[in-house]
Amino acid sequence: MWFRQLSFYRLSGESLVDADKLLQALEKRPFQPCMGLDWFSEGWVPPAGHLEAPVYAARGSLMVSMRREDKVLPASVIRDFVEMKVQEIEDKELRKVGRKEKLALKEQITDDLLPRAFVRSGRTSAYLDIARGWLMVDSGSSSKAEALVSKLREALPPFPAALPRTQIAPHTAMTDWLAAGEAPGGFELDADCELKDGSENGAVVRCSRIDLTSDEIRQHIATGKQATKLGLIWNEKIRFQLTDTLQLKRIQFLDMLQDEASQAGDDRESLFEATFILMSEELGELVEALVEALGGVEDSQAQPAAPAPTQTQAPQSASSDAGSAVDVPWD
Repeated sequence: MWFRQLSFYRLSGESLVDADKLLQALEKRPFQPCMGLDWFSEGWVPPAGHLEAPVYAARGSLMVSMRREDKVLPASVIRDFVEMKVQEIEDKELRKVGRKEKLALKEQITDDLLPRAFVRSGRTSAYLDIARGWLMVDSGSSSKAEALVSKLREALPPFPAALPRTQIAPHTAMTDWLAAGEAPGGFELDADCELKDGSENGAVVRCSRIDLTSDEIRQHIATGKQATKLGLIWNEKIRFQLTDTLQLKRIQFLDMLQDEASQAGDDRESLFEATFILMSEELGELVEALVEALGGVEDSQAQPAAPAPTQTQAPQSASSDAGSAVDVPWD
């Protein structure tokens, strides 16, 4: 359940979500398997397998998980079936099959094959950091992250979550950090980066397992190349790669954090709870520190977040600072 990628969104004041409303909204949109002539299916599933509700709450954060199934029907398979059918008609009726008839045959064959197609499934998890005002999505793909945000907007319109706009552009800050040979605050340079020439069809330099404070890196910067990806380590706890689109990729929670989570207990429920609380706290602090290092968000996004919503405890016993539930046990 440790996030490996991160796309994060700013939540404006009016978008802060009440846990009860979120639970009720997602319960109305559960995942249903891809059936019949559907090409894909999306819906909400429990974030953890040991519980059934589509939302998990702990210390002001609400975790959700969206599952998607896609039918896999290669164009080459459809084309082969169409060609076979065309050949059969031409041999039997001694005539040429026209373009319009071929298109109709393609639609008919696609409809016949679709219910028998293989299904590819995947899930995208996210959590709402209500106290800090962030939506954190476990994805380094903009399209997958936006798909999850769109489903949240369908469930709780208008849900105005927006990509953060920082005062300093990420590529400018990363380039400056490389030129200076150090990163600000609790960040330190790791050992990988990507540099691009700003001109059209410019050169791209990818560095791995290299000292980023070396003269070689500075020479690339001096010739006008800018950093588009940069490996960083935050507070000796989390290693990641920052991109010029303000996404975090290749996230690694270092041993000290994983050891701390594992000490919570041996059962699945305790481990999930401890891992989620630790991960959400550390990622929240990392994102806040990163945004500050980039000069903070633009004034239009700098409105303060509302306090975490009060959550109704389920009849089962639960500690006040651990995972909690709204009317039903959280996943």
